[in-house]
Amino acid sequence: MTESSGAIEASERMPTIRDIAERAGVATSTVSRALSNPQRVNARTRERIEKIAAELHYVPSSQARGLSSGRTGIIAVLVPDVTNPFYFDIIRGTQNQLKAAGYTQLLVDTEEATDVELDALRKLRRTADGIILAASRLTDVQLTEAARLQPLVTINRATADAPTVLIDTPSAMVQALEHLASLGHTRVTYVGGPTSSWSTHRRWKAIEEAAARRGMTATRVGPYSPKTSSGAAAADAALRTGATAVIAFNDLIAIGMLQRFRERGVRVPEDMSIVGCDNIFGADFCNPPLTTIASPIEQAGRTAVSMLLAQLDPLHAATVRRLAVMPTHLEVRASTGQAPARAEHAG
Repeated sequence: MTESSGAIEASERMPTIRDIAERAGVATSTVSRALSNPQRVNARTRERIEKIAAELHYVPSSQARGLSSGRTGIIAVLVPDVTNPFYFDIIRGTQNQLKAAGYTQLLVDTEEATDVELDALRKLRRTADGIILAASRLTDVQLTEAARLQPLVTINRATADAPTVLIDTPSAMVQALEHLASLGHTRVTYVGGPTSSWSTHRRWKAIEEAAARRGMTATRVGPYSPKTSSGAAAADAALRTGATAVIAFNDLIAIGMLQRFRERGVRVPEDMSIVGCDNIFGADFCNPPLTTIASPIEQAGRTAVSMLLAQLDPLHAATVRRLAVMPTHLEVRASTGQAPARAEHAG
């Protein structure tokens, strides 16, 4: 009976980072970094550690302390549209990182609506230990107030009052413009996203300034909801500008535009080149495959979690990183090509 009792006690003992380290064959310091500061550990090692931590049902000591201090062990992740494939990788990144750290993720769809986002934040103040806001539609004043009331991190929405993860799409927009210029395009249209989108204004500014430096004509149409269904209206508006190339706010709009161009007999890329943004799943399956802007979206989610958990740790709160910038690049596919001799489709 004693042996049996001892076996039960051993099997029920809470696992530690030492247990994880022994099974993974790494130092305890490596396990600690992988779970609290993942960008400092190579991806293969980090994933092995996370898998072992999940198998052992590891609960970090920081969370164990939190149980006695009124913490819930829940982190809320708010996204404007859970059906948008761009957010799939954000959610996957936050989920994996939170799970490894012993937290539960609560996912909220804010429906591209400021009032829904504000209401969710209010209700989550007692439910969640912290908040991650992806592409927040709040104003600066509203974000400042939200950050004052609860630990939070934003993704793709900079604010002076909360740590921020930025996906550097403006730089890639310049890459897209340079790519189009190399193909002989001189007139480019930007199809803008929602007015409440902070990112759409940054992207247009980058395109406008880069076009001016290169002697190109840049026009803007929109705003449009970031959905495939917006593509038809966006395509019609883009044709009226006389441009020979389009850069869309996101891949969903761009895919909808491809469908509309096909209906109107506008050949892509022979008559019109098109560039999307986000490199969502399926962008390379389009007809033609979509040239688009790619970025480490899942890593953005992981980084946001690390920045938030650092806020929740009294030992590291004073040294929380305030800004992390994710690099981007242009993924060139068949939807962009040489500019036509003239824009015969305009009008």
